[in-house]
Amino acid sequence: MRVLVTGASGFVGRHVTAHLLRQGHQVMALSRRGEAVEGARGIKGDIVNDGSLAAVMSQVEAVIHLVGIIRERGQATFKQVHIEGTRNVVTAAGIAGVERFVHMSALGAQKGSESHYFDSKARAEEIVRRSGLHWTIHRPSLIFGKGDNFFGRVLKNLVGSGPVIPQIGDGHFLFRPVWVGDVARAFAQSLDSPATIGEHYDLVGPSEYSLRELLLLMREAMSSKKPLLPVPLVLMRLALPLLQILPNPPITYDEFNMLLSGNTASPREAQLAFDLVMEKLPNRLPEILEAAY
Repeated sequence: MRVLVTGASGFVGRHVTAHLLRQGHQVMALSRRGEAVEGARGIKGDIVNDGSLAAVMSQVEAVIHLVGIIRERGQATFKQVHIEGTRNVVTAAGIAGVERFVHMSALGAQKGSESHYFDSKARAEEIVRRSGLHWTIHRPSLIFGKGDNFFGRVLKNLVGSGPVIPQIGDGHFLFRPVWVGDVARAFAQSLDSPATIGEHYDLVGPSEYSLRELLLLMREAMSSKKPLLPVPLVLMRLALPLLQILPNPPITYDEFNMLLSGNTASPREAQLAFDLVMEKLPNRLPEILEAAY
């Protein structure tokens, strides 16, 4: 099958593209720079500029839409990228007669959420559902793997910087991280599974962890003995406005709200629909940390 992957040069995109190629699909990798990805043909395009999508859409049979941001920077807002970008891709696919559409949302997506990220992801889902395309929606939890941002940068910096490890509140917020290889398998397998059309799947891993347990896992993997220091939520809320003054704040309002809501669900439906490895986080932490140095 001829498949267009948007956001192909990103962390998840590279894994999805590689998996598609191994399955024998012909992949066109869309990115703003148009570089070849994992051997796939590179296509230069910007989903915010819908005029750049028409030509490539006429050459494919399916679209896997992965573009997303975790922080807003300048004109790259959640509304612009997640909502308007998704609308542009869906519209271009419909005009070109591309019926199959596999979309990456996020676990926790909900309209009206205090997290603008989750709100924008939910609104993008609405666009996909109303598109008339043969869609499948995937909602991954925290994605881990070599080169990831959360475990390879955020948690690593929390554990590695300073004399103590700051812990937000009592650290009870629950997460079920999922391996990027399993995410790639679910996206690729969706293309060959008509039963997944019109369905959404929570993509989560085999084990549930609290934020405190994740910090302890990371501490052990880094051979650290630093103590964890709980930071009361009231102090975090007082500190957040000051942190936003920094050019690259360690945590944004949106990320704080996402942490408070947790990120967990049952893996059962995805396990029944797809052939997943269900890789465990501790098995991958050494390679994640090695890539981060």
